[in-house]
Amino acid sequence: MAPLTRFSVAPLYTLTRHLAAVASGRADPDLVITGARVLSTYSERILPDREIWIVGGRLAAVKPAGTYKGGAKRHDAKGGIIAPGLVDPHIHIESSMVTACAYAEAALLNGTTTIFCDSHEIGNVMDVAGVEAMLEDARQAPLSIFLTVPSTVPATSAALETAGGDLTADKIGALFDKWPEALALGEKMDFVQVAMGDERSHAILAAALQRGRPVSGHVYGREFVSAYAASGVTDTHEAIDREIADDMLEAGIWLFLRGGPPTTPWHSLPQAIRTVTELGASHKRIAVCTDDRDADDLLLFGQDWVVREAIKAGMSPEQAWSMGSLHGATRFGVEGEVGGMGGGRRADLVLLDDGMQPVNTWYGGELVVENRKITPALDAALSARYRYPEAAYHTVKLPSAIKLVPDLPTGAVTVNAIRTELPGITLGHEKIALEPANDWQAHFERHGLCFVTVVERHGKSAGNVAHGLLSNFGLTRGAVASSVGHDSHNIILAGVSEADMQVALRALEKTQGGVCVVVDGKVTAMVELPIAGLLSEKRVTEVAEEVKLMKTQWDAAGCTIPYMGFNLIPLSVIPEIRITDKGLVLVPQMEIVPLVEPA
Repeated sequence: MAPLTRFSVAPLYTLTRHLAAVASGRADPDLVITGARVLSTYSERILPDREIWIVGGRLAAVKPAGTYKGGAKRHDAKGGIIAPGLVDPHIHIESSMVTACAYAEAALLNGTTTIFCDSHEIGNVMDVAGVEAMLEDARQAPLSIFLTVPSTVPATSAALETAGGDLTADKIGALFDKWPEALALGEKMDFVQVAMGDERSHAILAAALQRGRPVSGHVYGREFVSAYAASGVTDTHEAIDREIADDMLEAGIWLFLRGGPPTTPWHSLPQAIRTVTELGASHKRIAVCTDDRDADDLLLFGQDWVVREAIKAGMSPEQAWSMGSLHGATRFGVEGEVGGMGGGRRADLVLLDDGMQPVNTWYGGELVVENRKITPALDAALSARYRYPEAAYHTVKLPSAIKLVPDLPTGAVTVNAIRTELPGITLGHEKIALEPANDWQAHFERHGLCFVTVVERHGKSAGNVAHGLLSNFGLTRGAVASSVGHDSHNIILAGVSEADMQVALRALEKTQGGVCVVVDGKVTAMVELPIAGLLSEKRVTEVAEEVKLMKTQWDAAGCTIPYMGFNLIPLSVIPEIRITDKGLVLVPQMEIVPLVEPA
């Protein structure tokens, strides 16, 4: 058998004569799936009593049940619903903490057969080399993976943060020209700069637009929508409520409604979908997506779960599945390959029960998930994974001595603190008056504060360290740390004890990346991420167990926002205040302010 990848199915132009022969009954298919109801994403109907003819990994035809009389291999769907495999139009593989090859296991279990990934995380760490390593990984994965080329690396100017990568317009254009799977420009996160006409931002937009590539977006605030759309952005996954969703549709922007576990910052679908259910907008230019998932959530809350959330929010099952498959494929121009069950399309199919839960998955006509478990064919494919370049395993570069907490003020002062709130995307700017105290602990107890520190880890500075204070984070003992501090992916730490923060920092240095919890000088939970400080080398199920333990210890430490929200604290393009390795950044002013000011 050919390797189980996207390339194991021959291009359509090599098979048209044979597909036509099978469809017209002049040749036998390789496989007939019988006894099925077919969910048509074209007409948004469920068609009863159908059979599906498959040859060469592609669909030859969907026929009335009992049409085929020959001796081809058969699979009895036993009255279940056969639907096209799901197409997730916006995800970040790095957020799952596993490689592309490992990501495929969870995706296929959830009925997802095609994804569009924005690999800006590894781009921020390793520049073009990181993006290309991810693409090589994706080519070996048993999953159809396309790239939306990272557009905002770094997310802000070098004056505001230090990143490992710098993807210029020329580099982005070269990625488009070299890699056929680079189909679009990834989310343009610096929406303020785009709206204000920043030269670099618009040069990057031009690199995509002049090649006829669509541009993905990321925007907060209705006041930015018009300028954003006028700049060539034609999709976004950041519609957080009904009103901005409506604005975006009318501006010609595709909506990717993001469904995420309700305990994370990613669950905006229930509010944004109200543009359809309450304001009467059409769903024809609306898809659903997952965006960020860790390994644990990836198994539990895949694209199929988001589809079911859309059904809960008022869409019909047929509409919701189309939003999860055909619509994303159409947005990126691959609807001739995936997203529907027309003749010639890839035989990427899902058998559903009546609750719209995936039972079986076929990838290119190969049964890879059966009765909700991976098959031996998929297990073999998952066992032969891509090895990243050696440089990817040496990206945490720290000085030997680092001061992790600010000096204790000797008099009355005002501090610029960062206030966290669920779900953790936006952060408040809180000015707190501090009276003289003998130690930081007195301030922490009185005002509900803890330390927050960002350490530059790419070896590009003389060891930049920025000190801050978190309000409302809830941490009362120990420390937490992560090398996944978006978007430059420096190390972010929080704690009430510098000693525990030092233990956490050196633990991440030893493993060359990860997320950890430290209490009383001991690491109580660690997810090791040695590849670029972002990815594990393990299977997704193994990493999921590590993440579960880490989340348990995270909650036990008192943290009031989940660790994925914590990872966003350095993301200096989202209001209202952030902290990078250069200091506290006010957004959208893009100004650095001191931690301590005179009272």
